[in-house]
Amino acid sequence: MSLIGKDIIEEMAKKFKIVHPFNPSLLDGDSYILTVNEDVELKYLEHKNVLSHEIIFVPPDFVCHMTAKSKFGRMGLSFLNAAKAHSGWVGRIVLEIVNLNNDRKPVVVKKGEPFMHIEFIRREGKPWPYQGEYMFQHMSEEEIDMYMKIMLENWPNVFDKEYLKKAKEKA
Repeated sequence: MSLIGKDIIEEMAKKFKIVHPFNPSLLDGDSYILTVNEDVELKYLEHKNVLSHEIIFVPPDFVCHMTAKSKFGRMGLSFLNAAKAHSGWVGRIVLEIVNLNNDRKPVVVKKGEPFMHIEFIRREGKPWPYQGEYMFQHMSEEEIDMYMKIMLENWPNVFDKEYLKKAKEKA
């Protein structure tokens, strides 16, 4: 397994829309920085789900790991869920966070604010794409159609067309 760098992220963003919309200024070393879809205020000990603005597509030979920007860790925000996206998954990232601020003050994450690093890691072995209930989460029908086309044109023998159709109906 190996972490891919900026040049490969840019290339794959153009070719497969692994991050959409893609903003080159949000590349940070070997990761991309996802932004928040709407303002979120968390009071002390409050738990909320934070939704990324960007859609993420994890090609079938990759996995992704996410970490919050350290700025938010210093403010007291902590992840409650495993910050991982499976091979073949497409959707907007939902992170469960809690405010554990030592001063018991609210923490605000603003719409469009850089919030979390996402790293794409090339995996080894036979592709085994995600087939769970969160495929296409928080996506419009147009967005789903765009990604189904990318997936089926580039990996016709990897993705199950019938599963993708059912996932689209549920989304």
